Order: sequence, then structure tokens, then C-alpha cells
Amino acid sequence: MSNQQNKNISAAQQQYQQFAKEREPKRPVLTNCLHAFIAGGLICTLGQFFQWFYMTYFNFTEITAGSPTQATLIIISALLTSLGIYDHIAQWAGAGTIVPVTGFANTITSAAIEHRSEGYVLGVGGNMFKIAGPVITFGVFSAFVVAIIKITIQKLGGF
Repeated sequence: MSNQQNKNISAAQQQYQQFAKEREPKRPVLTNCLHAFIAGGLICTLGQFFQWFYMTYFNFTEITAGSPTQATLIIISALLTSLGIYDHIAQWAGAGTIVPVTGFANTITSAAIEHRSEGYVLGVGGNMFKIAGPVITFGVFSAFVVAIIKITIQKLGGF
């Protein structure tokens, strides 16, 4: 291509980008942040309620109440996802539904539901682990890096 053709293409691209930018709908950033804050806060409040419930009625300690609380939130998230309710909540709340436990449960359940026609082993199980595998790998790798940093700081006389 000649230099003149490159300039013409560049000018056309700039015109198109300007055209698209003018017609792009404005995003209500403040409203979206408020929705995410409310939804994430409600999910965390629900988690605190279940933790209190297990501590009060089942004599769990604050530490041992964590596992049944997480399991309860996972079950609720999976149930709401399978009924199609979680999607509506996520549409309104945006990033507020990505609270780690419930967001991950929603992702895994969605993958399982989407591929159930392929069978339980290859469809449901296989596609659940396509999503879970990278998350678990990242978690293990992150824990390893943080442990190395902590040990290094301790050896250097830090904490």
C-alpha cells in the first residue's frame, strides 16, 4: 500500500470511531456502582446471617461456621441459577453478584445447565471443569506466590 492509501484508511477509521462514539449509549456508571454495592452487600449480609444462624443454633464457632455458610450460599446460588432467577439479579446488580462464592457457583451451574444435553459425564461434568480448572489453578498458584513472599519477608526479619 502506498502512503496515501494508509492515510485514507486511517482517516476513514478515525471517522468511523468518532461516528460510533457519538452513537454509543452513555452508561450510568454511578447507578451501576450503587446497584453492585447494594447486591454485593446483601449477599454478604445473607452470608453473615447464615454464619450467625449456625453459630447460634448449631453451636459452631466463628471459624467452623464458615464451611456450612459457604455451602449454604453455594446451594442457594445454584438453585437460583437453575431457576433462572440469578440471571435477573445479575442483570440488575452487575458486578455485585460476583461475590466469590456465589459468583463461582453461578458460573459452574450455568455451564452445567448449558451442556446437559451432551450427557452427565461429558456435558455437565466436562464443561463444569473447563471453567473450574483455570480458577482452581489460579488459586493454587496465587497461594504459592503469596506463601513464597511471606516466607521471604519472615526470613529477612519482617513480620
